[in-house]
Amino acid sequence: MFLFSLRAALCGLVLGGLAACDVAYPVTVIGDNGMTFRGSATDTFLHGGSFQATNGNAVCTGTYDKFADISTVSFPVVCNNGLRGVGTAYFQSPTSGSGFVTMTDGSQWQFIFGRGALAL
Repeated sequence: MFLFSLRAALCGLVLGGLAACDVAYPVTVIGDNGMTFRGSATDTFLHGGSFQATNGNAVCTGTYDKFADISTVSFPVVCNNGLRGVGTAYFQSPTSGSGFVTMTDGSQWQFIFGRGALAL
């Protein structure tokens, strides 16, 4: 919570409340069959964010709403190969966590975001 409060204070001081602070972090997604997607998510202070990840063939994207003190968010996922799903992210900090996506084909994908995503 301290990190979130510090980030809020810095955004307010530096930008005077006229613009949003964006923070980008890596994302790694692993599908049921071991297919790996890599990309990034961008979190906009107090508004939520978006993500994009690719495996070199397909690209999956989504947006989410996030508010202060909420550690879990759900979001739609749309891929350019026709797959769709609903994801749930669990934030351990404002820029790291993990979760899963349940796709319409029944597959379950897992993901991690933040520094931990670089280790996969």
